[in-house]
Amino acid sequence: MQRAYPLLFVFLWSTGFVGAKYGLPYAEPLSFLLTRYGLVIGLMLLVVLATRAPWPKEPVQWLHIGVSGVLVHAVYLGGVFIAIKHGLPAGITALVVGMQPLLTAFGAGWLLGENVSKRQWAGLALGFVGVGLVVSGKFGDAALGPMLWPAIVALLAITSGTLYQKRFCARFDLRTGSLIQFVPTAIVTAIAVALFEDYRIEWTGDFLFALGWLVLVLSIGAIALLNLLIRSGSAVNVASLFYLTPPTTALIAWVVFGEQLTLTAGFGMLVAVSGVYLVARPAR
Repeated sequence: MQRAYPLLFVFLWSTGFVGAKYGLPYAEPLSFLLTRYGLVIGLMLLVVLATRAPWPKEPVQWLHIGVSGVLVHAVYLGGVFIAIKHGLPAGITALVVGMQPLLTAFGAGWLLGENVSKRQWAGLALGFVGVGLVVSGKFGDAALGPMLWPAIVALLAITSGTLYQKRFCARFDLRTGSLIQFVPTAIVTAIAVALFEDYRIEWTGDFLFALGWLVLVLSIGAIALLNLLIRSGSAVNVASLFYLTPPTTALIAWVVFGEQLTLTAGFGMLVAVSGVYLVARPAR
């Protein structure tokens, strides 16, 4: 069963773009995320109370788990949602964030002492080329302008967040750990909403569907799988899975929204999968 976790994570994580596409037309980006975090906290609190899940014993672990949560949730998702909401094409957003495995490989050797082999470096480079091919037809003519910066901030946040969690708090109870991650995430996001937004939400059917999907499938399901993968695998191997997100998202968009899937994108998917295989293949 555990062998299926990486593929299941990639699929669930990729559906986040579908949820954003449905929900963002009806809400400001940070207000959308704050509502999502509040519901996650409420649900996970019920789970923790019902199961009497254990809390971390060391105060420093609370700090480490909270910091990793702010980076992976508040800053990463905030950057992605702001970039897409204000006009940065999803393809460019995916390409920018798609640099995460390469940055993680640099950081893994420095912070975690992980050895990245030549084969893995080749796989990381190949995966990035594949992502570029997949999203090449989605650039359009939109001017990038300052909206590229939120995507860059998101890239740095998800990279540093996964490295930080692997280094300082790889193992924690997924139930209480989720609460410890999402509470400071909600606080940081609430401050940003107070400073920059008016908490505008239109409670339409599409928005409610998107909100429910992102809460249950992404913030609970996919994040639990990500925490398990960070706990059991190397940072580089886990990060390489993010190369599969744009190809999987393109397939989902083709099925759900009827978006065009070009021959170049199809070839890029094969290239990206080949790159991830080179990274994750056990050394002989």
